[in-house]
Amino acid sequence: MQKTSLFFVLLLVFFSSVLSAPCEIFPANNIWNTRIDTLPVHKFSSQYIQSIGATTKFHADFGSGLYEGSPMGIPFNFVNGSKVAKSKVKFDYAAESDPGPYPIPTNYQVEGGNNNTGGDRHLLILDNDTCTLYELFSAYLTNGSWTAGSGAIWNLTSNNLRPLDWTSADAAGLPIYPGLLKYEEVASGEINHAIRFTIQNSQKAYVWPARHEASTKTQTNLPPMGTRFRLKSNFNMTGFPKQIQVIFTAMQRYGLIVADNGSNWFVSGDPHDLWDNDMLHTYMNKITGNNFEAVDCSGLMENVNSGEAK
Repeated sequence: MQKTSLFFVLLLVFFSSVLSAPCEIFPANNIWNTRIDTLPVHKFSSQYIQSIGATTKFHADFGSGLYEGSPMGIPFNFVNGSKVAKSKVKFDYAAESDPGPYPIPTNYQVEGGNNNTGGDRHLLILDNDTCTLYELFSAYLTNGSWTAGSGAIWNLTSNNLRPLDWTSADAAGLPIYPGLLKYEEVASGEINHAIRFTIQNSQKAYVWPARHEASTKTQTNLPPMGTRFRLKSNFNMTGFPKQIQVIFTAMQRYGLIVADNGSNWFVSGDPHDLWDNDMLHTYMNKITGNNFEAVDCSGLMENVNSGEAK
């Protein structure tokens, strides 16, 4: 009887640990999680680099503390959806938004800070109960009611993409959370996903896995939304701090994805008290567009409507 009781206790502990484990961010074969260091260079690589800025320095659009009164980076909220009341959201772009409702916690964190009335105000929520990602753009709570520019809901166990030509909470119709540089993963010593970044001028087009364009410009020297870039393999990281080497190694292996219009070569990450702002500024400024090349990811596509990569 005692042995039987002990067995069931251990079994309960095992299943409890499994159920409470963090969600994987899309399947392992998803394009976000696929290395691109051996893919061919894109035929328009040099033109893309020139249009963004060959000598323009990279910028870490995240860090610790405040900048002009606002947290630096895009925060995210973890919830257990079964314990959080879901809210209806009224969208400006309702035809391309998932209606929800959205499990927004009362102590939510939004990009730019809860009291900031400008900027993109992205609101990201990851439900650990269902491995569902909820993302809002331009999210505001006014008199107890939520409004947003657009919203998207992602099943993190699936490779499904947005419908063709649909935006998300990001201009490219892509999820935001998977592409953020997060302090905890950098501190762990390895990043296993592509990284979100912005450019000022994009082409009126998108390439897989992006689903939406965000420009009126048709010049072919401008990168479409979803274009992937990587740090060249010959870039010498000797002498760089370990955390910077982790970031740069990910840029070589998994690369960067054009996700939104914004400042050129601005790399997205989370706000965290342990980021070293001086280190980020000093060493991110040591790479420029000349250190990168655009890559052709078309050979990885299995299906235009799926994020699954070969």
